[in-house]
Parts: sequence; C-alpha cells; structure tokens
Amino acid sequence: MSIPGKFIVVEGLEGAGKSTVISAISDVLRVHDIPFVLTREPGGTPMAEAIRDCVKHDWQDEQVTEQTELLLMYAARSQLVENRIKPSLAIGHWVVGDRHDWSSLAYQGGGRQVNQAHLMAIRDLTLDGFTADLTIYLDIDPQVGLERARSRGELDRIEQSGIAFFERARATYLNLVEQSDSALLVDASQSIEQVRATVINHVQAFVKG
Repeated sequence: MSIPGKFIVVEGLEGAGKSTVISAISDVLRVHDIPFVLTREPGGTPMAEAIRDCVKHDWQDEQVTEQTELLLMYAARSQLVENRIKPSLAIGHWVVGDRHDWSSLAYQGGGRQVNQAHLMAIRDLTLDGFTADLTIYLDIDPQVGLERARSRGELDRIEQSGIAFFERARATYLNLVEQSDSALLVDASQSIEQVRATVINHVQAFVKG
C-alpha cells in the first residue's frame, strides 16, 4: 500500500540551525495547506522522551557504553516510527523530523566508531527499510556549531564528546549525502536568511513534485 504522506528530515551537527530550517519547512507546508506533524529524535512519544532523558543525562561515575547508547537511540526511534510517524503518514499527514536515522549513523557509527555490522543489524531490525523521502543536511564546521550550541546554555553529555568526535560525525554525514539521491546539502555557515531561502526553494519544488 502506498503511503500518501511524506517524511522530511533535517539533520546536522549541534548549532547547525535545525530549528530555523524546521520553521521554514513548516511555513511552506502551511502555505500549501498540507497537514503536518513535527517530531524530534530521540523523543517524540512519552516513552521515547523518557529514553531521550536517559541518553542525554550525565551519569557521572557510571560509564554509558557505546552499545547502550546505540540501543537506546534505536529503541526510541522504533517507538517514534511505529507510534507516530507511520500512523501520521498513513492518514496523509506529512512529518517533519528533527533528526532521524542518519544521526545514529553519524554520531554512533562515525563519532563513536561503533562496529558497523552491529549498527546495521540493529538499524535493519528497527527500521526494516523505512527511510525519509527527503533529508536536508545542514553542514557546518564542528567548532562553529559547538560555539553556537554553547551560547544557548550548558552542553549535554553527547555535546561534550570532543571535537574529534564531531569531525568524524561530519565526515559520515557528508558521505551519506554523497551516496543519497534524496538529500540536500545546505551550507549552514551562511546567514539565516540565506539558509532559509535555500531550504524554502527546495521544499517548494519538492511539494510540487
């Protein structure tokens, strides 16, 4: 059965401007009278939000293993996809996601350097081929992004992972964009106005088919 709704995901490192871009996408969908819902990962359902708190919490003397972090991320994603994203798409609503699967590939796969075979096995088990119709990746130098994030307040556990972690994550993101035929790369170092204009133009074209 074909799915009438569309799933748009915004990806990027900390401080890339995802909230600004999600707002721009929302504006386009409203102009076209397209019903939509917003989601975020990890999170998006009551259980997934509890997992989000668990993932981002600083457990002080207890080390959060790479395997634990990966499993929690996909557990939250499974809850969101099955309980909110797929049901919304099935009734014709579009879904705009603040992060999705690429975040795990970039952060846990690239940043944490988790075993790729293990990661892909968990990904396949959780998503079973489910993917976004359009992924917008906001590319920014990790140092600049972290400075922006720091200006918003104290960094969480993952945001404190170090510059090398984010450099690896960025490299993974860029590789994913290069391999995808449904992704848009946006230079997030541009002004907010330039980023918004680029995204709006692309989403307008995407909506029109």
